[in-house]
Amino acid sequence: MKSIIAFLIIGIIKPVIAADWPNWQGPNFNGISSEENWDPDKIGNVIWKSKVGIGFSGVAVADGRIFTLGHDGKRRGGSETVYCLDAKSGKTIWSDTYEAELLPNLHEGGPAATPTVHKGIVYTLGKDGKLKSYNSKDGKKVWQRDVLKDSEMSKPAAWGFAGSPLVSGDSIIVEAAHTISYSLKDGEILWKSDRYKPAYASPVAFKYNNKDLIVTLKSEGLLVLDADTGKTVTLSEWKTRFSTNATTPIVIGNEVFISTGYGRGCALYKFDGASLNEVYTNKSLSNHMANCVVIDGHLYGITGNTHGAEKKELVCMDFETGKVKWKEGGFGCGTITAANNKLIVFSERGELAVGVASPEKFESLSREQVNRGRCWTVPVLSNGIIYTRNATGNLVSIGVGEEF
Repeated sequence: MKSIIAFLIIGIIKPVIAADWPNWQGPNFNGISSEENWDPDKIGNVIWKSKVGIGFSGVAVADGRIFTLGHDGKRRGGSETVYCLDAKSGKTIWSDTYEAELLPNLHEGGPAATPTVHKGIVYTLGKDGKLKSYNSKDGKKVWQRDVLKDSEMSKPAAWGFAGSPLVSGDSIIVEAAHTISYSLKDGEILWKSDRYKPAYASPVAFKYNNKDLIVTLKSEGLLVLDADTGKTVTLSEWKTRFSTNATTPIVIGNEVFISTGYGRGCALYKFDGASLNEVYTNKSLSNHMANCVVIDGHLYGITGNTHGAEKKELVCMDFETGKVKWKEGGFGCGTITAANNKLIVFSERGELAVGVASPEKFESLSREQVNRGRCWTVPVLSNGIIYTRNATGNLVSIGVGEEF
């Protein structure tokens, strides 16, 4: 698979090549699957379906199991459930249900963070801030925290806790009003960053000159933290209307790319160890919630707002210059992943499309309607199976590998 996702002067911590997808954006933290032996013509081959409750949480895949979260939909006295399912059959292996808020603000509500699986433990973050740690095999609870309380917030932010937990060394990092580092072993707080407005983005771990750092997109802007202490290294202002910076920064070499919605657009920065220096900014690519992927020096992502009147289009843009190569409509505010130099686009209304990742044009290879309703959750390709989910919790598994 050709990709410019290389780990140079700085890069994502501990990249691996594996068929599992143990966390948000996959094992290499770039939204791209390492799978090569899969067939785009099989994207209509549904092998099982399951209901996992209301929400937008993605799936984590590890050791033949998938993990996700969902809500029962009750606005009062509702509950959230962590699910562990068999990856090939969709049957429930274990689950854990607990009280939680729905928070249906301009959407169905329910959990939005993707679980993280690390060394046999699964870490989950619910919509109202319940951080839990389980044994991935039997669901036995290891520890739990209330991030709302730990971040000294009186109530969840408008769209709740949406950033996915990130493992960094011996800690797990979570976004709230503070960025908080918890011990993987027992959940004790190791550090808290300075306080900002509650954020919705997922943090990213990276290195610069052998220094461990965290970059995250706060409501105020792009923030770099010392991974050992949580102290601020630098903050570059980047404000979006309604305080909705909700995407994950993309780190390649010593460059950091961000893109946010409501017409705010995108920017590329170079990090020099002490500050973020702007390379360019434009409004050509404005990701509302779903991230871009980067392949052979080009960004591929959806521009446009879910509730806005502007066009929603799949855009190809040169990573280094910000020059748009092409635009393609028809996906609404969908989501995107990739594998083997192919784009896997999941439309807002549940159509799955595969196309060649080329800066020349979008060349469609196959399309199938695989799900229905509102689809904002990023699809995952792992071990020959593509997983798609809609807002009401209809989880659809599609067999595209050689064995299906």
